[in-house]
Amino acid sequence: MSKKSRSKLWFLVHSWLALPIWFFVLIVCFTGTLAVVSQEIVWLANPDIRASKPSEDAEPLSFEQVIAAIKREDPKVIVRGIIRPDESHFALTVRLTYPDGRAVAAFANPYTGAIQGISPSFDFQQFTRALHGWWLVPFTNGYSWGWYLVSLLGLPMLASLVTGLVVYKRFWKGFLKPTLRIRHGARIFWGDFHRLSGIWSIWFIAVISITGTWFLIQAILGDNQISISSEPVVPVVAREKVPMSASGAPAPMIGLDQAIEIATQRIPGLEASFVTLPLNAYSHLQIGGRGWYPLMYQTAQLNPYDGEIAVSHMLSDRTALEFVTESMRPLHTGDFGGIWIKLIWAFFGLILSMMVLSGLLIWTKRTALASLNALKRSNKAPRQPVPIPALQAETTEGNR
Repeated sequence: MSKKSRSKLWFLVHSWLALPIWFFVLIVCFTGTLAVVSQEIVWLANPDIRASKPSEDAEPLSFEQVIAAIKREDPKVIVRGIIRPDESHFALTVRLTYPDGRAVAAFANPYTGAIQGISPSFDFQQFTRALHGWWLVPFTNGYSWGWYLVSLLGLPMLASLVTGLVVYKRFWKGFLKPTLRIRHGARIFWGDFHRLSGIWSIWFIAVISITGTWFLIQAILGDNQISISSEPVVPVVAREKVPMSASGAPAPMIGLDQAIEIATQRIPGLEASFVTLPLNAYSHLQIGGRGWYPLMYQTAQLNPYDGEIAVSHMLSDRTALEFVTESMRPLHTGDFGGIWIKLIWAFFGLILSMMVLSGLLIWTKRTALASLNALKRSNKAPRQPVPIPALQAETTEGNR
């Protein structure tokens, strides 16, 4: 075999060894698409998480009314927190603790407060996000190697975007004159599809690759105990600030609705979408939600006895770096603007998956044809004459 033939052979082996990487990229892209709408898929399959109205004119209950309804149903249960989803067709998520020590997350109807079901510890939504984010590799000591493996894809994806724009000359013409030939064979169709989907997904690929790279940086920082957060440490309520009743027990807390009203009045732009109730007599009441900037949450820690705000973490408290880094996750998942943003993210996620698949098909066919041609050339190569050993040559001469 000539040197040139050996080089081609090694190149083909190298190309085939890249096949598992392509499939890995395809699976990550497809599972990410599923993860975006996984909550909606669970909503379709599980009626317990639906916010069913008892009547057309029913209004959502306040957080305090929800707690009262839960207490009426089971006076011994302790409500630890409530989360109101951004989308109104979802039930509330309520964290409950029972006298026997059980701690569960339950679905509560936002119009009646009735408990509709218990959230499983690991459902389809958590499965798809774990499969996409870290390939179900457990976190034993810091971030798992699965997290690193997936987040590393952000770098080649960003490089592929840049190199693709360089290779595809005058790519902007694809916006004005999109080309998708469907009657010229599979190779031409998938080639056109790959280029066309890449052009229209430039912004999406940039968002996913940049935010994916941030997850890699986040893991490196976290595993090295480096924090860039400016969120203050919340102190406990001082003993002297805990009012006592006549029986010597801590006095009752202020109403939850009153605490939310205090927080929203003192902190402009705060929209309460979740509350965390005190764990003990010295814990604060936490109220949080989105503000004018939908990619980040604002929180306030209140004294549960008088409503005094001990600590707050608002948009104005964030540094410029935090504005960027805290925006990465919702930009990656599309979880910041309701169902329509999710559907847009899912659509372009599907396009990205199909683009990877089309690239895989083009690459596989090209590599397979190159391998077949290499085998044909190897079989047709002329055979060299076999040299006659010296002893055999001498014997032949003697016989003559």
